[in-house]
Amino acid sequence: MKKTLLLSVVASTLIFAGGDIAPVEPAVVTPAPAPAPVATGWKFSGQGVLYYQTQDVWGTKDLLDQDASRANAGLQLRATNSDLIAGIGFGAELNGLGTLGLEEDVVSGVMQLANGELNSAYISQLYLTYGIDNTNIKIGRQELPLALSPFAFSEDWNVFKNTFNAALVVNTDLPNTTLVGAWVRDRNINVVGFDMNDFDSVNGNDGAWLLTAQNKSIADLTLTGSFYYINDAANILWGDAQYNAGIANIGIQGGAVWLDAAGTSDTKAFGAKVSGKIDIVNASLAYSHVNNSTVGVSNLGGIKTPLYTQMILNQNFIRKDNDTVVGNINADVLGGNLGLSVDYTSGAVDDYTEADLVYKTKVGPVNLFAAYVYQDDDSIADSQNTVRVWGRYNF
Repeated sequence: MKKTLLLSVVASTLIFAGGDIAPVEPAVVTPAPAPAPVATGWKFSGQGVLYYQTQDVWGTKDLLDQDASRANAGLQLRATNSDLIAGIGFGAELNGLGTLGLEEDVVSGVMQLANGELNSAYISQLYLTYGIDNTNIKIGRQELPLALSPFAFSEDWNVFKNTFNAALVVNTDLPNTTLVGAWVRDRNINVVGFDMNDFDSVNGNDGAWLLTAQNKSIADLTLTGSFYYINDAANILWGDAQYNAGIANIGIQGGAVWLDAAGTSDTKAFGAKVSGKIDIVNASLAYSHVNNSTVGVSNLGGIKTPLYTQMILNQNFIRKDNDTVVGNINADVLGGNLGLSVDYTSGAVDDYTEADLVYKTKVGPVNLFAAYVYQDDDSIADSQNTVRVWGRYNF
């Protein structure tokens, strides 16, 4: 039976790579005995990261000044084996975070740290996998993608992604259908300056239960629904429909968060998005509405939302009590992709505007990213400006 390793659970490609271990054919040299077969199941990879951000903090600091800037150097090492023993797969990932001494003269803080130290390391992933026919199991510390788990997912905007201690089961027995069940116990949280080795429980010993179903029975249409049961805390229902109409892609999303605690208000949200491409130019227009509620729409493992209107820094303004419109245009120019996104958010108390100018490119094995973000909040006298740049060398 072919065993598989669950390397990725992105909902659009919930197919798992792996296979039996193929021993190397021994070379027999007379009179010496043939060497033993060599297992070839181990795969090693990783990345090196340099990350810098400077922010004037609503006009209270100056861009590029030391007290307005943060930086990290990161090294990620990953090892996987699709068939470690008896069809059981294994994966481990170690992240190292440092500053290269930049805190002495260039920056005053870091984007992420580990073990309360500026220079330290932590285990970001450590899991076992097993495959039985069309069912794959993954248990341990792992990443969860947004498309699979819209309220508990790994965010990729910082130096490294946040991860979860979870048990995950994926089944594809039904035609054109993927079923996902998960129990999420612990998480670290992806916020600026957070200790990534600090894992805390999602809901005490109860954790959070997740069931996701995705169906592609109708041509060009992908339907995804997720339900969370968080005992004595909340129930979450979220749905997403994506349709490729040829000249445009159309998306509709929506759901609710029902809280068990007395005296709180529930969250209801919905959104829509249309996008298309003409030659080298991509364009999209998105809308979202979230009612005035207690918790809003937010990730349990970080700060972002699953809303189509999510941009680089607008999460606190769109997660509840607002109507938001976001337009984006980007093109493959200057050896990479140059894009502009603009957000207008109408809230109950004040209005908010954000503009993101982003350039992304790849030079050999290195991914490069540069962004300028302008934010204006009617309730604050000054605007906020942010510059973020990073490079990732993948090996």
